Amino acid sequence: MISIVIISKNESALDATLDILQVQAAQVDEPCEILVVDASDGRLDHIRKGHEPDVRWIQFQRPPGVGVTIPHQRNMGVRSAAGDIIVFTDSGCYPDDGWLARLTAPIRAGEAVSAGRTLATADRGMYDNPLRGAHADGYLNECPTINMAFRRVAYDEVGGFDENFAYGSDIDFSWRLTDVGYRIRAVPDAVIRQDWGSWRRQLKRSYSYGKARARLYRKHKSRRKRILRDDPILVVYPLFLIGLPLTLIFPLYPALLLVPAFRNRSNGPIRVVVDHLAYGAGALSELAGR
Repeated sequence: MISIVIISKNESALDATLDILQVQAAQVDEPCEILVVDASDGRLDHIRKGHEPDVRWIQFQRPPGVGVTIPHQRNMGVRSAAGDIIVFTDSGCYPDDGWLARLTAPIRAGEAVSAGRTLATADRGMYDNPLRGAHADGYLNECPTINMAFRRVAYDEVGGFDENFAYGSDIDFSWRLTDVGYRIRAVPDAVIRQDWGSWRRQLKRSYSYGKARARLYRKHKSRRKRILRDDPILVVYPLFLIGLPLTLIFPLYPALLLVPAFRNRSNGPIRVVVDHLAYGAGALSELAGR
């Protein structure tokens, strides 16, 4: 069986995502179930009622002292799933036709982990995932859960998602999978479209991502030696922010940002630079212990 797991908290776009998933679930040869792990305290009951009994709804209660429950919800979803193949996507995602069949095809053929491609619903998005880090042999170094499938045995071997993370638990999960020898098969034709929201929401997300990325390297110490090669943004932008007082001596110091702005001139240079600065600020916040 294939179990599609979605975690949610107050996202009304979940309704449209479930409509698409129900159609695709009916198109695959294997039995398929859809689970929603909902932390909305009943605020999405109108969506739940509209999809019963085809979607299994799990009401999630936040543990005491926990703010962001993403990894907790993910673990509950896997524990509650009946399938040997687990598929993750998010509320507000719109899979292209044939997405589910394509994403799970490598798993059904013997692979343990696969990941598809995520694009913005409209124009090119800041967080479009062109399967970054794909090797020539078709495997990835890491992947988020927004477009991911894996065998339960792989999940069990690494102990699921680390609930000490707020954000970044999906990358931590994929790193631990590769650390024990699993390979992540890239499936570029398994495409999901995502509405990334307003610029303000994207900036907030970038800050959280930067904070999470710094925390990942705190946990995975062996990866630090490759950080400049694998994650140059995580090094360059925090260093730039630390050096901002140099503007008092070298007024042209901020002009260094013209370099990344020029390199990203086709993707909204100002937006990219501001986004990366927020990312760097998040990383500095984590390193400062805040």
